[in-house]
Amino acid sequence: MFLQDISAQFILFFILYGITGIVPLIASVYLLLRRGNAFAPLVTPPIRLRRWAASFYAVSALGHVWWYLFYIYSNDIHSIAYVVIVIFDCVALISTIAGTLLAMLQDRKRPIWPVFAAIIPFAALGVLHIIFPQTHLISIATIYILTLYVLFSVYLVFAVRQYGRWLNDNYADLENKKVWLSQVVLLVCMLLFILYALVDIDTILIYILHFVELLLFGLLLWRVETLQQLDSLPAEQPDSMPQPDTVMEPEAPAQAQQVAVVPVNIDLSHIEKLLEERCVATRLYLQHDLSLLQLAQAIGTNRYYLSQYFSAQGINYNAYINGLRISHFINRYHEVSGNGQPFTVQQLASESGYHSYSTFSLAFKQRMGESVTAWMRK
Repeated sequence: MFLQDISAQFILFFILYGITGIVPLIASVYLLLRRGNAFAPLVTPPIRLRRWAASFYAVSALGHVWWYLFYIYSNDIHSIAYVVIVIFDCVALISTIAGTLLAMLQDRKRPIWPVFAAIIPFAALGVLHIIFPQTHLISIATIYILTLYVLFSVYLVFAVRQYGRWLNDNYADLENKKVWLSQVVLLVCMLLFILYALVDIDTILIYILHFVELLLFGLLLWRVETLQQLDSLPAEQPDSMPQPDTVMEPEAPAQAQQVAVVPVNIDLSHIEKLLEERCVATRLYLQHDLSLLQLAQAIGTNRYYLSQYFSAQGINYNAYINGLRISHFINRYHEVSGNGQPFTVQQLASESGYHSYSTFSLAFKQRMGESVTAWMRK
């Protein structure tokens, strides 16, 4: 092919194709070799998520290489090489995307082996097609892989909801901890990858697919960099965790680690009193990123007993801490507005224990039934 015979559209496509191959390669090397966190240096992301994301980026980059070689040297969709590449592409991409999605959920370590096991029949159908070329085998494989995608998507809906309940039971600050948006986007992109490998797509959709790839790579890197490593150990059981006979008393709301030791007997009936003395009176709830485990340690119990107490009250940990913080905000608002002092809502929200205004705004509306702006107008 002479240079003058190459269309501008063809050149543009391969430039885009090259970019979507180089970007994931750089991202994979970055995640594997860089020890620190360049985009969010104060965040320590889960190592498991970082590795799965790096493997997904690596598979994506390699996929661009072998598809490029295929179209250069063969471009025969009826050849054995085409079937082999489709099998390897689907197995590698589905496995690494599934591993990445499951690694985002930190309430427990979900195994990835069921995904590998579920992909085996698809690979077997591909091998059968190579040995006994039959069109209906391709149709069966296509239906199977799409069914697998649907079942995995349904599973993730329940898994993400379970993860969300776990967050509410253990954390008051949920900024960048929830993952449902990332899950939805990655699932949509997984579907696009499957369709790209199994279905004939016209030129316009191929361009769209590659632009979506770039968005996916950027979103995933942001998710890996901003998702904080959380405590995912199961709640201590009363028969396996002896009751502590001391309670740790914070000296200041934002310094929970600086404590004094006070003897106390732990009992569920004492939890309310302990919370009043060690959390409310000391304003421990103003500490940013205070977790259920940290609060339990601060009052001298374990999180199993503390969770049981909140359940008996018909609330969760998130609602308890945010209730105290919103009450603190209201008191501070009346205080500064009554004294005529200059203030901003963002400043008061930060003083009330919130990292971000958006988190405060959502918590305020959930607690008061209206936005903070509407409430202040009254």
